This record gives sequence, structure tokens and C-alpha cells, in this order.
Amino acid sequence: MKRHEPELISPAGATPHELKPLSDLDGQEWLRFVLPLLLFYPNSPSMEDQEDLARVVKGALAKALVYYYPLAGRIREGPDHKLVVDCTGEGILFVEADADVSLEELGDSMRPPCGFLDEVLCDVAGSGDIIGCPLLSVQVTRLRCGGFILGIRLNHTVSDIFGLKQFLEAAAELARGAHVPSRLPVWQREILNARDPPRVTCTHHEFEDIVIDTGSAATMSDPKNMAHRSFFFGPREVASIKKRLPHHLVSRSSTYELLTACLWKCRTIALEIKPDEVVRLSCVINARGLGMPRGYYGSTSVIAMVLSKAGHLCTSPLGYAVELVKKAKEMVSEEYVRSSIDASVIKGRPKHMTVRNYAVSNTTKVGFEEADFGWGTPVHGSVASAFPWISSYVK
Repeated sequence: MKRHEPELISPAGATPHELKPLSDLDGQEWLRFVLPLLLFYPNSPSMEDQEDLARVVKGALAKALVYYYPLAGRIREGPDHKLVVDCTGEGILFVEADADVSLEELGDSMRPPCGFLDEVLCDVAGSGDIIGCPLLSVQVTRLRCGGFILGIRLNHTVSDIFGLKQFLEAAAELARGAHVPSRLPVWQREILNARDPPRVTCTHHEFEDIVIDTGSAATMSDPKNMAHRSFFFGPREVASIKKRLPHHLVSRSSTYELLTACLWKCRTIALEIKPDEVVRLSCVINARGLGMPRGYYGSTSVIAMVLSKAGHLCTSPLGYAVELVKKAKEMVSEEYVRSSIDASVIKGRPKHMTVRNYAVSNTTKVGFEEADFGWGTPVHGSVASAFPWISSYVK
């Protein structure tokens, strides 16, 4: 692997210098992390000069930043831990690199957890913090076969994976010759602020304060005691699990509900949690469909948590867990989202409950088919690694 020196890409045109507050949802503690993403592009006959590749991507990102100029700024923290984007125009981090490997040789290792993540994601010293650092880092790695890898690190407070997809699609359109992105960005973070006065109208187990023993629960929650693994569930595996459902649930249970229920139950059994202890399931639900304006690129996800006694979950038929997953999904309404934001602000933006908790995020519907910079679409694109307390579904 040969890396060039990192550089900053600033917007290609003049942009406002201003302070733009993030929403109360953006600033929640559970979103204060850096999200890694990898997109793998095959060789294309239209790619005449591979050396030109990085220049094209870099130029497209600079043009897109004119429209998404807050991404070129830096996060500051104000009173009450409220986050603000200081639109300084300093730019995003960019690195180009070359690797003596082909896409074919990478094979299944393209899927998370990626064993070569440190090679294809730029992690410049001092650039990985949430406050005062570049909000986006991009590395273009040219491969021996003529393909390339686009490695991205996103500050999750300023956007989510759907917002990042929107930004990449804008950059790709501009790279292909468009003068203006087909979908213009919408900021409007105030629409996901707490109400005045805030009022909690729904149950939010994710913010509960509980007393735990400092033994087994703490040990299980320690990232040092966790291994990252990927498991493939194809049509045959899904059909096999579905056979364990009662007849009335077979036709009205989605693959997400089925897998989430099965994995939660199996994980609880494997951890040998005491039967009378409460276990939790956190479903990360994207609320974009609940009145968000087209072009909005802030975070729109909330957590819907359901509970069960470990013994009941482990000994009951799979249908019991499926019904709980359905319950979690059905909880999320526009009022639930508002109540969740209000609860977070009232409690001082606490971290979410992670003790004996299994959290699931579904990224299979994101899709990066439009992220074509002129040489075709990626053969694979997804979150690049797992996190200590959350599992991600990827294609």
C-alpha cells in the first residue's frame, strides 16, 4: 500500500461562513461516533487513465461541497452539550493511495468486518474526534486490476448513512457533467429539535436508569471481550428459520423481523444470562418517511426498545420474539419521535441503555446504485465494521 500525503478539499466556490445548530436528534450521545463505509468499484473500459481517477473524484467532492457546505466545517459544542456546525469552509480530508491487489483477490473480504480497514480508510492523527475535526474523510485507493475502493469516514452527528448516500450521489452527478445535483440538500435541523416545553408522551426504555451488578453485565459489555463476525443469510437460511414460526406469522413477517428475533434469541442463549434478568432489544428505526422534507440529510433514526425476561425469551417459541420485534417497529410514529427527542433533552442527552441489550440497524435499503462517478456503479457498498453494541444488516 502506497499512500500520498493527506490534503483538505474545500468547496469549489464561495460558501457562507455561519453557525448552523444541529438538531437535538443529531446531537444525541449514541450518534457521537465516526461511521466507516467502503464502496468497491470494478475496472471500467471508460476509465482511460487511472491516475485521473482521484482528480475526478476530488473535483466532484469539491463541487458537491458548495451545496453541502456545512460538511466542510467543524463541530463545536455549546451550552447543555448542544452541537453546532461552524461553517468555516476548512474542508474534508482526502487521501489517494495505490494497492497491489485486485478486486477479485479481495473476494468475500470486501464484506464487513473488513480485515484491511486501516489500509483503505484514512485515519490521520488528530482527525477522528467528533469536535473540531474534519466531518468527512475520503480515501481513493487504486487497485492493480483498474478498479478502486472509496473509503469514507463520516461524523455521524452531522448526517447519517442515507444523508451520506445523498451527498455521494450529488458528487457523482457532478462528476458526470451535471451542473446542479438533481436533489438539493435541505438543512432545516430545527424540525427535529425538542418541543417547548418538552413533553414525554411515550415509554422510552432506552433512557431508563437501572441498577446493575458490576460483574457479568459489565464484562459482557466490554468491547475487549467481543469479536466481530459476519453471518450470511440467503433464501435457504431464511426459509429454514421461517419454518419455526406459527402459521399466522409466516406470511406477515419480514426478513428483518425474522432474523432480528432469531439472532436476539440465539445471542441471549449463548450469553447464558440468568433467566430472571431482563434483556433488551433496540431496533434502530429510520423515521425519514414521517414527514421529513425531500433532501434532508440529517440523522432521522430513533431507537425503539422492547424488553423480555431472558428465560422467557430463550424457552418460548420463535414467534414470541417476532411479535416483540413487530411491537418495537409499530411503536415508532411521529409522536414517538418527538417524545424520544424530548426525553433525551429532559434527561440531559444521556447515552442509551446498553446493558443486556441487542441493537440492530438495517442498512440493506440504503443502496449506492447511483454513486456512479462515470465508470459504473460499485459492486458492493456498506458499513465497513461493526460496533460493540450494535449489529448491522448489509447486502
